Amino acid sequence: MPSHPTLLRALRGETLPRPPIWLMRQAGRYLPEYRATRAEAGSFLDLCYSPALATEVTLQPIRRYGFDAAILFADILLVPHGLGRKLWFAEGEGPRLEPLTTAADVAALADDAAMHAHLAPVYETVRRLRAALPEETALIGFAGAPWTVATYMIAGRGKDEQAGAKALMREAPDVFAALMGRLIDATTAYLEAQIDAGAQVVKLFDSWAGALVDDAAAFEAWIQEPAREIRSRLARTRPGVPIIAFPRGAGARYEAFAKAVMAEGVAIDSETPAAWARDHLQPHVAVQGNLDPALLVRGGEELDAAAEAVLDALGAGPFIFNLGHGITPDADPDNVARLVQVVRGEAGR
Repeated sequence: MPSHPTLLRALRGETLPRPPIWLMRQAGRYLPEYRATRAEAGSFLDLCYSPALATEVTLQPIRRYGFDAAILFADILLVPHGLGRKLWFAEGEGPRLEPLTTAADVAALADDAAMHAHLAPVYETVRRLRAALPEETALIGFAGAPWTVATYMIAGRGKDEQAGAKALMREAPDVFAALMGRLIDATTAYLEAQIDAGAQVVKLFDSWAGALVDDAAAFEAWIQEPAREIRSRLARTRPGVPIIAFPRGAGARYEAFAKAVMAEGVAIDSETPAAWARDHLQPHVAVQGNLDPALLVRGGEELDAAAEAVLDALGAGPFIFNLGHGITPDADPDNVARLVQVVRGEAGR
């Protein structure tokens, strides 16, 4: 019988001889097979909402590299789409949403039942993935954290320092708080549905957490507290399913975040020293991270040495090897294969 997936063992606090490895955006444009499937789909959203094609691109890096976990292929902005906001992707420019700025906009957001109906293809993808994956390969579901999703909903697109969300927070705090409350509810319901469909781990991506890192009160209220609340609710309604939280750019606030949220895992970005994470985070949670994605472009001895440094810093505690952010489209697939060999001790130390 296969043993429990190593990812789940690490999230239970085990220190393993070799850590599990998966990579953020491991299904993506750096792979020729992904580009072929993306062309078949017609549009990015069509790909996200096609269970057959979304399953295929999720499995592609598993077939190629044998990662220890697969992560559902979807997008963090499917939740606002499911809540009734218009969403489209401008070629070469990223996602676009109709901006949300008023109390009426928040009140008009769809209820959970309508959201689930809209996102039913995503849940079907999760079911297909769980059926298709080897037993030893963990399946990760995910959602965007409320702050990051709110920044896109308010501005209608990603902007530096999320000025639109900060302005609404300051000028219309009741509207902002109502939006965040609705996103906490919707995100929890979305993750619950993914778990019910077969996700064994869920990850909460707060990609723009760093925009609030210089404001302690705002960081606690809108980064830390929503993550704590979502984790607390899931612990009650779906006990035993671990959560990985990723407050990207949290800096020194990572430690307080980890203690307050009590997620089973915390992912760190490439700017966070691995040795600091070993001393300040690993006593409390499994750490995931944090190789610089640029090294998968450059490769060579520099890649090997950097991967070994991460292993040396974090390998003596509960640890999941990953990047500090997602694989970039210009990454070399051969460098990804080399990284897997290094992490698994197949390339020599």
